Amino acid sequence: MARATGRSTASRKIDDKIAELGDWRGERLSEVRRLVLEADPEAVEEWKWQNSAVWSHDGVVAAAKATRDKVRVTFAQGARLPDPGNLFNANLDGDTMRTIAILESDEIDGAALQALVREAVAFNGRQDGTAPVLLSGGNPQIPKGDGDAPVQAYIAAMPGWKSDVGRRLDALIEQNVPGVRKAVRWNSPLYGVEGMGFFLNLHVFTRHVRVTFFQGVSLEPAPPGKMKDPDSRHIDVHEGKLDEAQMAAWVRQAAAIPGWDLN
Repeated sequence: MARATGRSTASRKIDDKIAELGDWRGERLSEVRRLVLEADPEAVEEWKWQNSAVWSHDGVVAAAKATRDKVRVTFAQGARLPDPGNLFNANLDGDTMRTIAILESDEIDGAALQALVREAVAFNGRQDGTAPVLLSGGNPQIPKGDGDAPVQAYIAAMPGWKSDVGRRLDALIEQNVPGVRKAVRWNSPLYGVEGMGFFLNLHVFTRHVRVTFFQGVSLEPAPPGKMKDPDSRHIDVHEGKLDEAQMAAWVRQAAAIPGWDLN
């Protein structure tokens, strides 16, 4: 395949499509193309998938297509990428892809888009057989282990915005429980106190991150989600909905109660 810096057949077809559109969609497609290639000059540019511009680097990075009323920019591994700029606004339920749907009135956040491109390239470069597999709902498959390292591996593999939630929860727990004990069991991070057992775990689902308190029924107020275990309660954290003050209060209470002994 020809590199995007040359005038490949694919590049000429994209040129032709932009000229053919002749309106704001062509301008947005041209801008997206420029931003992608500035972020990754080594990207391979192709024209396929029913008139889509596609950029690849160790795998597909993103594809852009003009429709009747929008330009859609789809990242092949978008669900696994951090998106602090909150650009993804379509195709949010899938386990892999995420899309930015750009309307005529929308301005493109160039810096945020280029950050996504660089994250996608870095993600593709890690696909050497060592990257964690995402199970049902996007939950990372992480080997059983004790200590901070397996927990950080889990958090890094949490898809999209959930990774930021994982980092915030991990930091919050460390701040409120000095010397907190960490482990991964059943593809979930666990947090505990030495000699007291584990008091909570995290788990990724398609639309939320679940925080389960093993003795949640004893907390005040009790977290809202009921479990099969009558002593456990959970809270589902959705995008942009983490109440850090309430979570910190629950964490402090839970750490003071004997939890699960998994030894």
